[in-house]
Amino acid sequence: MFSLFLFGGIFIMYFNYNNPVHIHFGENCIRQDAEDLIGQGTRALIVTGKSSEKNGCLDDICDVLEDHSIPYTVFNDIIPNPTVASVRRGTQFAKDFGADFIIAAGGGSPMDTAKGIALLARQDLSNDQLFHSEYYTQDVLPTVMVPTTAGTGSEVSEYAVLMDEEAQTKSSISTPLIYPKAAYLDYRYTRTLGRNSTVYPALDALSHSIEGILSQRGDAMITAIAMESIRSISQCFPAMETMELADSHRELLLYGACLGGLVLAHTSTTVVHAMGHSLTFSKGIVHGRANALCLPGYLRFTAGARPDLVSKILHNMGLESLDEMDDVFNRFLGKKEVLTEEEILEFTRIVSHKRNVPNCLVVPTPRDIEIMFRNL
Repeated sequence: MFSLFLFGGIFIMYFNYNNPVHIHFGENCIRQDAEDLIGQGTRALIVTGKSSEKNGCLDDICDVLEDHSIPYTVFNDIIPNPTVASVRRGTQFAKDFGADFIIAAGGGSPMDTAKGIALLARQDLSNDQLFHSEYYTQDVLPTVMVPTTAGTGSEVSEYAVLMDEEAQTKSSISTPLIYPKAAYLDYRYTRTLGRNSTVYPALDALSHSIEGILSQRGDAMITAIAMESIRSISQCFPAMETMELADSHRELLLYGACLGGLVLAHTSTTVVHAMGHSLTFSKGIVHGRANALCLPGYLRFTAGARPDLVSKILHNMGLESLDEMDDVFNRFLGKKEVLTEEEILEFTRIVSHKRNVPNCLVVPTPRDIEIMFRNL
């Protein structure tokens, strides 16, 4: 919530901000600050993908748990863009082991899966009820997040995004109940990432911050956090293009993504994510790439009514114009996917009813959304 009051010729700001996640950031932070990891329960379920065995993250987690005699098991049946069914498989795995807390290690898929498990392990919810917080009780397993990509910001948010077959799109679990208790961010775990696993999550994080500024829920504090995120990520663009990333770049990307997550947790998303979810569900386009395809069009649309804000965003990206932004994004995205006429009209219909569309600072009409899809 944000308001400006004029008093004696001076604007006085009013805003509310809260994020309950204890963030540990830095090299070797899991081993150095283990209290938040070991203090959540007595039997741990580790939710992770296969890559955590390569980047050293899983070894660090397991060593800390073993040092403190905490039994654990690993659930690694993780799929990109997790479905409700995959979360239910993990839920049964957690129940069978008797886990009383969850550690997620990986990108958005393991973290969102872990949040879904944390909810369903203690609550009997139908597939439809899963996406409606009025059905939830307060009983949720505590979670700890260890991101190994720099992008989703799920480690500091109250959201978990799952493939929703009934709605024919991706849908969000949204409740403060699934805020993680702690997050551990160590850039070393991102060293093994390839080009797509570096670039697309970074553009996703950039979208979180830009959308936060251009949302109905943006305020002075969120804008400050978002602009810092945008600067941190954008100054890594040249290194991302050549994939000649030093540890300092990896650290900046992880930092910028975490800040983007803080923005996302406060403002939620806009039409960019609504459009991107349709591209992911129906076209199989990975989440970060899908958002990056949609983001320039949203900025062009918003610039018609709020050129001041769009200009400030571009300035913090180190860019002079939207045309220059198009050039940068085109180099990252390469050959773009083509939508059929039927897809454009169907996606427009679906997106027009999504709840994050009215969250746009300048709310697009269905016709505006159709034009954005046509101009991807």
